[in-house]
Amino acid sequence: MSAESSTITVRLVRSFEHRNFRPVVYHGVNLDQTVKQFITFVRKDVSSRTGLPPPFKNYKYDTMKIIHQAHKSKTGELVVSLEDDDKLILKEDSTLKAAGIANETELAFFCEEDYRNYKTNPVSAW
Repeated sequence: MSAESSTITVRLVRSFEHRNFRPVVYHGVNLDQTVKQFITFVRKDVSSRTGLPPPFKNYKYDTMKIIHQAHKSKTGELVVSLEDDDKLILKEDSTLKAAGIANETELAFFCEEDYRNYKTNPVSAW
């Protein structure tokens, strides 16, 4: 598999408090596309994907953050790490490769407003 065509896992985060998320795996992702293009692609795919419950299909996802990269350490957080936002939240105008995405990277896709609210009060509901 070339470095430009990679497998990326996107964790759709519906609720931080309830730890409600679903992973979706994408094969053959071009790392030379911009983050904005990839977000548009994932939004369109999620809205029409069979097997996902309607709350995941219709959610207002707007932000991606790196959760884990292959051969590197994992965080202890169950949904997404609350640290290093400046390095790990993807900027829409950069390419996936420039943002640090490589083969087998895992990303979180969530609503930034929900993330900010959870970050100020990181309490789980269960």
